[in-house]
This record gives sequence, C-alpha cells and structure tokens, in this order.
Amino acid sequence: MSTTRRATLAALAALPLAAAVASPAAARSHPAHRRTLFIAGDSTAAQKYADAAPESGWGTALPFFLSDRIRVANHAVNGRSSRSFADEGRLDAILAAIRPGDVLLVQFAHNDEKSADPARYTEPWSTYQQYLRRYLDGARAQGARPVLATPVERRKFDADGNALPTHGDYPAAMRALAKEEGVALLDVQARSIALWQRLGVEETKVYFNWTATEQDNTHSNPPGAIAVARLVARELAHARVLPAHDVRRTGDEIDELSDVWQSRLTWLPGTTPA
Repeated sequence: MSTTRRATLAALAALPLAAAVASPAAARSHPAHRRTLFIAGDSTAAQKYADAAPESGWGTALPFFLSDRIRVANHAVNGRSSRSFADEGRLDAILAAIRPGDVLLVQFAHNDEKSADPARYTEPWSTYQQYLRRYLDGARAQGARPVLATPVERRKFDADGNALPTHGDYPAAMRALAKEEGVALLDVQARSIALWQRLGVEETKVYFNWTATEQDNTHSNPPGAIAVARLVARELAHARVLPAHDVRRTGDEIDELSDVWQSRLTWLPGTTPA
C-alpha cells in the first residue's frame, strides 16, 4: 500500500461517522458561514441502512469529497421520481429548511421512466421538465441555488462490450431545461457511462450491487457510491457550483477501500429509514 493510500485510509478512518449526513433539523440551525447542499433524488443517491448492505447511494459518500464548510442534507429516497417526491411533500420539506446561499441538487429519472405507474411516471419533454421546474423555482424563491444532475447510468453493455445508455430522452430533456433556465448542470449520466466504458464489462461488477444472490445493475455498492460521488464532486467544481477549495480527494484512489466505507455508507446511528 502506497504512502498516499495509507494517509487517505487513516484520514477516512478518523472522520466522525456523523459527518456523513446532516438531518433537516441540523440544516436549519447551521452557522451562517456554512452552506448546506440538499439532495433531492432517488435510490441511487439515497442514504442506505444495514438491511440494504452492500447497496449504497452516492449521496452518502459525497460529504467525504467536500470541505467541512459544506454540509450535506441528503433527502433522496428509494423509489421516488420527480413527481412522487414532490407530490409526497418531500420538496416542501426541503424548501422549509433551505436558506439563502444553500444549494439544491436535483437528480431524477430512474423512476420517472416507469410508464406503468402513474404516481411516478413523467414524460421527458413535458411533465418531467414541468416537475423539475418546481424544484428550480422553489429553490430560487428561497434564495438558494438549484442545480440539475442527469441520472447516473446503469450497468448495461452490448455483445461487443460497449456501455449502453438506458435513460432514453430524460438526460437530454434535463440538459435542455438547464440551458433554458440558466442553471448549472452536472452531467453525471455522461460521466458515469464513460467511466463504465473505461472499466469494461467485468470490472464494473465491482462497482454495482452484485452479490451471491443478486445481480443488480442499477444500484451501487460502497466502491460504486464512492466512484459516482467523486464524479459529482468533480462536476460541482467544474460547473463552479462550489469553489475548487471546497472539493477534495477527487484524485485519491479509494474506491477499493470498501472495508472502511462499508460501515460509513450503510447506516448512521439515530436515523430512521424513510
């Protein structure tokens, strides 16, 4: 193990577990000099618990790539679409807590695609964009900055080993909306599919929730959560949502440190599954 990797491992092990997530109540009372980044999203970003291990969401790993000046309030919930998240009042809960200068990061599409479920389905070029505008308008009304993130790509390859897109028109619809509304876009779909292509058919299994009993090509395990969170952090800096000095560890080789991250990405004391 290299000296750099040992130092990274030691730093991670020393981090307090509670730093991994901020509750909505904590977000309301944060000091004025500290910004909160709220996440609205689905299971790919959501906090996971012991009964879901090794499934892990990238939103739980994200704080480890951000400075202590940025607090993360992860409101992402399994199975939600842009429609159902808002219709259940979850967007309202965020808007009640968000403050001027905070960031609302919005990632949906996985469940918006489910046309058989009217409670979740949205059409890319109409209702999907309409619901996303509710997040943008709500954040702006509170003096916060809305940011759109295209959905992380699933693990799918053709017979020739080419990574395939699985989200149809949803990423394009989000890109178009971001341009129209003048909001920052984190193109996680493009970055993640490029990463899966580079890793290849077999190596990508290391990043998804593949176990002896399950072959899940949608949800990540701890190394996958780390890898996607790194992409998100890089995009936050690239899009100038956060200054470069508030993004860290994006070059560290820590994906394989699942022994450290497993305990940090599954369950936090004092929290209750949604």
